[in-house]
Amino acid sequence: MSQKEFIDWNTIESLADVLASKIKSLHLKFNSISTISRGGLVPARLLADRLDIKVILVDKDQIPQDSLFVDDIYDTGKTFTKILPKVKDSTHLVYATLFARKGKKIPPQVVYAQLTKGDEYIVYPWDRFEHGLS
Repeated sequence: MSQKEFIDWNTIESLADVLASKIKSLHLKFNSISTISRGGLVPARLLADRLDIKVILVDKDQIPQDSLFVDDIYDTGKTFTKILPKVKDSTHLVYATLFARKGKKIPPQVVYAQLTKGDEYIVYPWDRFEHGLS
């Protein structure tokens, strides 16, 4: 990944709106959101508010059937592959993410707000300390 793309909060809010709209169009009922602590926690909270979901499960060994999985980006597919065994029936998994990497094969369970432009590294507002920004 050659360049970094810095994403601001206004863009994050817009992407969360787009993603929430796409999820609502699925006409599925989710009783919780499941996520991982590093990449998915902030997007999970933003979607919980927009979808009126009160429970966020973080880093669990099992993902309930009626739980929406949320991450910040579908990139290499490692996180997706890692969580599949944690779902009882992975064909019913909905994996929601702000970005999906352009040029990657994206599984049908993945719902995303926007494709990346290319192979740029996405820097989120909550990652600023990791990148020497304050």
